[in-house]
Amino acid sequence: MATIVMNKKDEVIMKLVHYFITEENYNPIVVNGVKDEIWLENTEGPYRIVRINSNNIFNKEQLQYDHFKIENIVHQIKKKTLSFQVNTLNILLNVNEDLKIEEENKRINSVVISNNDLNITNKDILEAFPHINDKLLKDTNGVDLIINVTKDINKKTEETNKRYERTFKAKKIFITPLLITLCIALFLAALFIDGVGAISSVNVYTSLKLGGNTFFYTVGNREIFRLLTYMFNHGSLIHLLINMYSLYIIGTQLETFLGKAKYVTIYLVSGICGGLLSLLIYRSSGIVSVGASGAIFGLLGSLLYFGYHYRNYLSGALKSQIIPIIVLNLAIGFLPGMNIDNACHIGGLLAGALCTMALGIDERSKKRDRINGVICLLGFMAILVYLLFFR
Repeated sequence: MATIVMNKKDEVIMKLVHYFITEENYNPIVVNGVKDEIWLENTEGPYRIVRINSNNIFNKEQLQYDHFKIENIVHQIKKKTLSFQVNTLNILLNVNEDLKIEEENKRINSVVISNNDLNITNKDILEAFPHINDKLLKDTNGVDLIINVTKDINKKTEETNKRYERTFKAKKIFITPLLITLCIALFLAALFIDGVGAISSVNVYTSLKLGGNTFFYTVGNREIFRLLTYMFNHGSLIHLLINMYSLYIIGTQLETFLGKAKYVTIYLVSGICGGLLSLLIYRSSGIVSVGASGAIFGLLGSLLYFGYHYRNYLSGALKSQIIPIIVLNLAIGFLPGMNIDNACHIGGLLAGALCTMALGIDERSKKRDRINGVICLLGFMAILVYLLFFR
């Protein structure tokens, strides 16, 4: 029977990896072109990146090259995940005792851990991970260590996969079809009132009858219900089809990711805030605003916030789809002669992101973030209401 012999350095590496994965929710990341290094990531951790390096570092030149390599890899991670700051804990296991570790980058904290002693004394590590000494596997070695570490990491991975499955797995969708049905029903009502002419353009008086949003009625006559009804009305068949297609594509995703209660709340709050900002910007123009696009932009803002929190998995979609769609549609709205209510779009976009922040994202949002989201959203709405109704 073959005997498995592990050297002290490998045991230390396994114990550190076991701790960071099972106790601190870090996940391994694949880094090409490295040897004898382990890279771990937790976007919510005290250090975004933990790197464990067992390579020999005997002189200052090797240490400088090591820092250069870390900075290069961290820069790639920042670009891939759309991150501005990536704090990194660089754990070195094999360093010349006479070599002084100097901090060359404030975002990269290099510390040395002895291969012969896993009693962590470094104050920076203890401040970030105060329970590390209690949670490290210290009395387990050899084959037992391999078995225990493998079992615990597999269990943790299984739990993580189940959480992701709850978020991303396909669910029964019915809120989005209901919203689309309401929009179609109101357009059919306009068609009944105006006849076939409504296909190319709904009469402005019909839009007002069906709850269009305009300063004179919504603010002047205090017909607040128009802030809800306007988002289910549309000005033409083309307007309806474009918005309903967008709502179907974006809405079904968010209804799956966030759940039905959060989704419908974000939709309505975004539409209301978009309507308020539209009234504020165009208060003297007399325009009648209709359409679901303010609420849809709110869903885009929500998807942007959600995607940022899952940027390890959705960074490609953020960069190639979500952000370009937002920028392109806002840019089109600023073109002359387009007759697009961009104020409504911007108001909905901001409200959607803030409302998602306030409601929180399962497994990702912290209580502090949700509180800040509530404060910012209520503050945004309060300013709009005050400027429109009380000033």
